[in-house]
Amino acid sequence: MSGSVRIKICGVRTLEDARTAIDAGADLIGLNFVPGSPRRLEIGEAAAIAESVAGEVERVALFRDEDPVEIERVLRRVEVERVQLHGQEPPEEVEAMDLPVIKALRGADREAAERYPGAILLLDHPTGGGGRGRSWPWSDAAPLLADGYDVILAGGLAPENVGQALAELGDLLPWGVDVATGVESEDHRKDPAKIEAFIRAVRSAEDSDPEEPES
Repeated sequence: MSGSVRIKICGVRTLEDARTAIDAGADLIGLNFVPGSPRRLEIGEAAAIAESVAGEVERVALFRDEDPVEIERVLRRVEVERVQLHGQEPPEEVEAMDLPVIKALRGADREAAERYPGAILLLDHPTGGGGRGRSWPWSDAAPLLADGYDVILAGGLAPENVGQALAELGDLLPWGVDVATGVESEDHRKDPAKIEAFIRAVRSAEDSDPEEPES
């Protein structure tokens, strides 16, 4: 990991996308298995990507309200380091996972956060859901960060605003940031220039001192 804020490029659809993210300095890539999503991968496609980048980046398998039996079937074929659950999965289902879990929440919902004490919390748009590129008041995440929750900031992030999103948290840094739409061009294809710009913006923001006065 090249910085203290982990960077996750989600919705990787090809090995080229994955390689671009890795070369630019991403810490995690997301492999989407949500039916109906434009970024959804077939098991064979995902397995090939995951195998090709093994040991170079953390691989995350994304599901939403999926049958645990189906999740297990996918994970037998696709080797990953983490699972991301993006639906209304109950705490007992999250706790039963054999791999570390990223649990997506709608906004900085403290009541929901308290239900998943063992998971990293991905805070997305309060009403827009995941993968739609809609921004929200990211500063709402600050109280959870201050209380020690591991948080991934998501929802509408892009190269142009991720620095501001981090600045809104003051001297608190999240566990990570997550982006999909914000680094894509047409047809949900990952844009190498946008990925590189996004990662540069994150590293620049985390290196800046919010307490340091301007000269």
